[in-house]
Amino acid sequence: MSAPNLELINTAKIYDGLQVLHDVSFAVSPGEVVALVGHNGAGKTTIMKLLLGLIRPTSGSVQVLGHDPAGSNAAQARLGMGFLPETVSFPANMTGQEIMNFYARLKRQDRQDNERLLDMVGLGDAASRRVKTYSKGMRQRLGLAQALIGSPRVLLLDEPFSALDMDTRDDMLALVRRIVTERNLTCLMVTHDVRDCDRVADRRYQMVVDNGNRRVEEVQT
Repeated sequence: MSAPNLELINTAKIYDGLQVLHDVSFAVSPGEVVALVGHNGAGKTTIMKLLLGLIRPTSGSVQVLGHDPAGSNAAQARLGMGFLPETVSFPANMTGQEIMNFYARLKRQDRQDNERLLDMVGLGDAASRRVKTYSKGMRQRLGLAQALIGSPRVLLLDEPFSALDMDTRDDMLALVRRIVTERNLTCLMVTHDVRDCDRVADRRYQMVVDNGNRRVEEVQT
């Protein structure tokens, strides 16, 4: 297996004297989809914030593409990441194409790849429509397309499909699996639904709360 593009080693986080993560270690390699499963408040969002460089660990280390995402070379890590949050919100009066152009400018990327990305996620025919006419599933597809701008090597998915109906959810999970395989991406998917793991994940980690300590354990399937 290739060296991991994403790794936490003995990572802990303390907020105001409260330890919200304790001794968390796991890694994700290129071509893998790894699911991080746990109930609300188990520490999944804290891990995602650490990977995005929004917060720093109290102890241990966090590495994305060989860099500390909150360190002096944070830009190198962030340029290689694509992120899809649980709730996607876009200006309703902009078209799908305009949204993609806007995010391409933010990421300082060429817009010429946007049409292909919209086609990839199944929105090619809806690119000129305003976002207010999109269904929930279409907005999530648009969110996935913007996460792929700039050809990231790491894809972070934070409960992105929880509000979708089952058929749309299955389609989106299959799409993620295909994109990860074709592009050899490193993908971490945070979810509270173990059914998502069966559909798309190569491996699964469970958030465990033990005497107030939150850690992860790999689940053997």
